[in-house]
Amino acid sequence: MPPTIEMTTTWERTCEVADLEPGWGEVALLGTHQVALVRITDEEVYAVTHHDPHTGAPVMARGIVGSRGDRPTIASPLHKEVYDLGTGECFTDPGLALRTYRTRIVGGMIEVELDR
Repeated sequence: MPPTIEMTTTWERTCEVADLEPGWGEVALLGTHQVALVRITDEEVYAVTHHDPHTGAPVMARGIVGSRGDRPTIASPLHKEVYDLGTGECFTDPGLALRTYRTRIVGGMIEVELDR
């Protein structure tokens, strides 16, 4: 019987919330993960992969931040596919999805949950 591989997660500190401009993305390198952080408000920060699901290019932190109704979004700066920041769902191409990461704010610092 093959050994069971247990997935674990860890919270990685990235930066202070105040270091991010509302409505803009910034890249954080967390181990081997390039993560795009997007601050919407002081209490609302999203983390998604920095790699565009359509092309694989590391550009998502430079995407266009907006919303669809009450759902915050980011559009790829390359081909303008629009993704839900919370779920990663692509509004413009159902065949694409953006990887999302859970975030939390602890003592003014943004932490991102990563698989290990």
